Amino acid sequence: MPRSNRPRRNASSTRSGNAGGKWTEPTPELDLERARGGIARRESAPDGDWIVRTMTAKKAEKQYICPGCSTAIVPGIAHLVVWSDSHLFGQAAGLAERRHWHTNCWTGRTYRYR
Repeated sequence: MPRSNRPRRNASSTRSGNAGGKWTEPTPELDLERARGGIARRESAPDGDWIVRTMTAKKAEKQYICPGCSTAIVPGIAHLVVWSDSHLFGQAAGLAERRHWHTNCWTGRTYRYR
């Protein structure tokens, strides 16, 4: 026998607070773009360890200059925010020196050995 897809409680009892304090307010919808974009990942490369965060087009509100191609990243364009995880003066200094890169510029960058 198939299951019923009806909710077990009627809508009036869940909104009025008669359900013992549970489900008194509707749950907000999950913003999938925000959930996917806010997670930073760690990348290791010959030029060091990097923390890379994706900036979605919806969240990109300012103009930045990409260090890879020296052109502008205009508002509304998805890009990457990158900072050093192995900075000489610690993680706070690496975070303070973060840069905004075009995605293709970051993946195609050349590694400079010192």
